[in-house]
Amino acid sequence: MLPWFENGKFPLYLAPMARFTDIVFRQMCKEQGADVMVTEFVQADALNRDDPKLWETVDFTEEQRPMGVQIFGSNPESMGRAARLLTDRLRPDFIDINFGCPADRVICMDAGSSMLRNPKKLGQVTSAVVNAVPETPVTVKIRTGWDDDTIVAKEVGHIVEGEGAQALAIHGRTKLQGYSGEANWPIIAEVAEELTIPVIGNGNIRSAEDVLRIREQTQCAGLMIGRAALGYPWIFREIKHTLEHGVVPPPPTIPERWENIIDYTRRLMARPFREQKHGDLRWMRPKFIALTKSMTGSRKIRGALGTVHQIEDLERIAKEHIEQYHCS
Repeated sequence: MLPWFENGKFPLYLAPMARFTDIVFRQMCKEQGADVMVTEFVQADALNRDDPKLWETVDFTEEQRPMGVQIFGSNPESMGRAARLLTDRLRPDFIDINFGCPADRVICMDAGSSMLRNPKKLGQVTSAVVNAVPETPVTVKIRTGWDDDTIVAKEVGHIVEGEGAQALAIHGRTKLQGYSGEANWPIIAEVAEELTIPVIGNGNIRSAEDVLRIREQTQCAGLMIGRAALGYPWIFREIKHTLEHGVVPPPPTIPERWENIIDYTRRLMARPFREQKHGDLRWMRPKFIALTKSMTGSRKIRGALGTVHQIEDLERIAKEHIEQYHCS
């Protein structure tokens, strides 16, 4: 068993989300209580071509362990070689295979959730990765199916378990749902009952109360939190405190949130990302919008963030917002 599941541990994963869960954001979530990290996904074929930008994407620190690297692709041989390359260079705690991404650019490669339409080939890819890195655990992430008429989570779960995957994360929506509608937790619960490997549930986890309910109603061994963490990385702290003490702790104050956002920005600016040009922060606007989405007055903040070019612009917006909305 993977060590982060041993002795009744119930790990909280930060879901990998392209263009958002960068190395600095992951560190912020780690400091707030996230247990297990997974990098943004990288295409196996591009990795095998040694695209240097991809090595920035999969970079991580020792503090972030246990740390997995997520890959996607449809060719078993290419996926195996990519897993071997990652293991030799980075020594991650596990390799994660993405069979769940619904994005068109991934589907057109016959990868991501497209693989759910071909469980046999999905099994071949899983087997190739497992055999390529026998010393490194392999885990898998899927959705419930392609659409409501082809729910294959159980079938795929048994396949990847049989091929040697050591854990399965299930996003409780179909490919056609995208990120709309409610997650299908009854299906996740059924898969968790049938498999012997740990099942990590994912979808519609917005609060500590959601976690308490899921733990009562399913046999999930852990949970994966995605979009809720983008706007509120403090969710991990709240869940941990609630599980331990039975009560939800007070949320961070507006000044505390801005302090974290600005610290995150400064740390990210210090990284050698190619998007950076002379401290220009326009490329980070989607990140700022996500991090302030749940704040009081977020609509006004969103408009102001459209003017951000430099760190001083962000600090000015923070100061004005704190003066307007922080009462104590």
